[in-house]
Amino acid sequence: MSLTVVGAAIINDRGQVLAAQRAEPDRLAGGWEFPGGKVEPGERDEAALVRECREELGVEVEVGERLGPDIPLALGRGVLRVWLARALGEPAALEHAALRWLDADSLDDVPWLPADAPLIEELRTRLQAV
Repeated sequence: MSLTVVGAAIINDRGQVLAAQRAEPDRLAGGWEFPGGKVEPGERDEAALVRECREELGVEVEVGERLGPDIPLALGRGVLRVWLARALGEPAALEHAALRWLDADSLDDVPWLPADAPLIEELRTRLQAV
């Protein structure tokens, strides 16, 4: 069975998305991603996303619609699935090196990880519509 990783494109009321800087592992450290993580066996994608945001950011999220298609992970390990979401509170960097709120014009200010990067243009379009 292949790995499914879920990510949250958390958008605030100012039309900004939350970017999270990886602290580990070393090969990903310093790169930026949508927060999230692995789906556990028997867990629905959306439930995993809520759990991961609680663990990584200390915040509850409302999961919205999917953003883009499945993105293949490196070495054929599985797929990344990203959803639009809204935080019910202020996220904290519990497991990341840093967090930043980015608007449509500043999405290119951080080096996105290869799995997250293909979704940036669609996200930019979504943010400009907020």
